[in-house]
Amino acid sequence: MASDPDTRIEELEIKLSYQEDYIRQLDEVVQGHSDILDNLSHQLEMLRKQVTTPADQEAPMEEQVPPHY
Repeated sequence: MASDPDTRIEELEIKLSYQEDYIRQLDEVVQGHSDILDNLSHQLEMLRKQVTTPADQEAPMEEQVPPHY
């Protein structure tokens, strides 16, 4: 590592620039994953409603057709 203060400051500025870019990229990835999780949560809720809705709206036993018909 160079002992010249100007060189050291320049190296630190370069490192900081790379770190800022890397953090920005990581933030984009995290935001993308958050969007995916939100979408999957919504789809899961819709599937839960689809699975539970038919059971809640079944006809009474006396009105149902036996399976052999």
